[in-house]
Amino acid sequence: MHVVISGSSGLIGGALAASLLADGHRVTRLVRREPQARADGSVEARWDPRAGAVHAAVLDGADAVVGLAGAGVGDRRWTAAYKKEIRESRVRGTGALATAIGGCEKPPAVFVSGSAVGYYGETGQAVVDESGGPGEDFLAGVCQEWETAADGARAAGTRVVTTRFGIVVSAAGGAMGRLLPLARAGLGGRLGSGRQYWSYISLPDTVRALRHIIDTDSVGGPVNMTTPHPATNRDITAAIGKALHRPTILPVPGFALRLVLGEFADGILMSQRVVPQRLLESGFTFEHPTFDAALRAAAG
Repeated sequence: MHVVISGSSGLIGGALAASLLADGHRVTRLVRREPQARADGSVEARWDPRAGAVHAAVLDGADAVVGLAGAGVGDRRWTAAYKKEIRESRVRGTGALATAIGGCEKPPAVFVSGSAVGYYGETGQAVVDESGGPGEDFLAGVCQEWETAADGARAAGTRVVTTRFGIVVSAAGGAMGRLLPLARAGLGGRLGSGRQYWSYISLPDTVRALRHIIDTDSVGGPVNMTTPHPATNRDITAAIGKALHRPTILPVPGFALRLVLGEFADGILMSQRVVPQRLLESGFTFEHPTFDAALRAAAG
């Protein structure tokens, strides 16, 4: 296959590119700088997500386009300017890919566009699958616009899948990549009440699920990228402490998180009990269905 990836320098995009290349597939990485030669066998092509520009020729004839680019949600405090960057980096970049797909003589068979379980907002104790409605907070609004931006590719006959990612469990980056060092330092207590549900997936299962989606023609629309077993922050904290042999007795109060992180803390304290109904229905099986298994994969 020939797969075009935006966001290939990130945790998920980098792992996906490596997996595809290891199996002999062609990978084109969309980059914002001058393209360079790469030792791994992939090629680079320039695009400008801020301006919403990518040449259709880069995507023409590709088997799949995977859009994973976007400013890091937890990288900075959420000022008005950074919230704008979070939104526009996703919506403009995704819209550019969808528009370019529409301009292809031979459009890609599938466009896999990123999204997040933040789409659902606060779900409390309720179990939510892909049929759940959107939330009303900032991230829920971003996810709705993000997914809508991908829809333009449907007019070209391209199958569109919006992947709603939960927390990707990896020591190499993402939210868990930041929590694990704190836990090793003995600062890994529960966050807030600890009763909020977190939906997660191991990095290897993330890559396997993305490749399953690319290969499975029957999969379309929103797909939750989480395991079937969301867990509470309290249970996740305890599992991390046990695995690292570190204490987890000192909780971090919600007000303290808000003082340090601002509005972003609300996402950490929010409960999202999300399950991957469409992945399961399509025949996907998880290698790491529980948090303990995902944590072992991250450590291994």
